[in-house]
Amino acid sequence: MNTQDNAFWQALEKLVKENRAVIDRPRGSAHPRYPECIYPLDYGYLENTSSMDGGGVDVWCGSDEKKQVDAVICIVDLLKRDSEIKILIGCTEEEKETVYQFHNESEYMKGVLVRR
Repeated sequence: MNTQDNAFWQALEKLVKENRAVIDRPRGSAHPRYPECIYPLDYGYLENTSSMDGGGVDVWCGSDEKKQVDAVICIVDLLKRDSEIKILIGCTEEEKETVYQFHNESEYMKGVLVRR
């Protein structure tokens, strides 16, 4: 790792701290276009931010009360023909693995998990 890595994580922490996470797809809910796709954790976006798809920066929110930002998942979506990062907030190691599996179970979406 280089010396700038810490600045990346600090910038993500600032983004999360200054913008409220809106959970529009709670744990156990179905994807609006793909009802067989069930969200294993709370999923949403950061208010007042923007991402590749025109919505807010996506977040996965786990059960760890510390609510640390210590991982992101970088995804490529072949159906939408785009890529994004999704911030993992307060995710345990098991929840990180769950998010990783979620983004890799389809032939159309692939992701890599980047830990702090």
